Amino acid sequence: MVMTNNTTYTEIARPAQPAQSPGTLPRIDFAKTAPKVFKAVIGLDAAARAGLDPALVELIQIRASHLNGCAYCLHMHTNDARKAGESEDRLHMVAVWREARNFFSAKEQAALALTDAVTRVGDAGVPDAVYAEAAGHFEEAELAQVLALIFTINTWNRIALSTAKVAGTDERAGS
Repeated sequence: MVMTNNTTYTEIARPAQPAQSPGTLPRIDFAKTAPKVFKAVIGLDAAARAGLDPALVELIQIRASHLNGCAYCLHMHTNDARKAGESEDRLHMVAVWREARNFFSAKEQAALALTDAVTRVGDAGVPDAVYAEAAGHFEEAELAQVLALIFTINTWNRIALSTAKVAGTDERAGS
């Protein structure tokens, strides 16, 4: 038995759960509960990033994770970016990239603007000017990859937030 705030709870042996944010009700382990869907998202992720500059991939994933408030993914992708050689200065500036444009190339800025628009698509859609700017920096096939990557990180953010993943944990195999 455990006593908390004058309330007594009986401890029940439970199977190990993935790390979840403090103060949340227990959530499902999405990978185990929906393995086909989870594997499909992994496949989409791999297909989306194929051929893209790894630094650009991480910038997009970091920005979407900022916008979505996903600490789990933000922690994971900032660590991945560091491992790939990204500078601390640039990592700190992603959240305020519009005010720190000198840290990012025109192509990266176009990708970040597209990430903002697609992630917040319900606010104003994807403005023609944002899309045209991105299309001016990416070949058509590469632009499709960038869009797919934005779709994918938004999906991962929603999975992590819905299942209350804890920042600082990384459940990927081999990480």
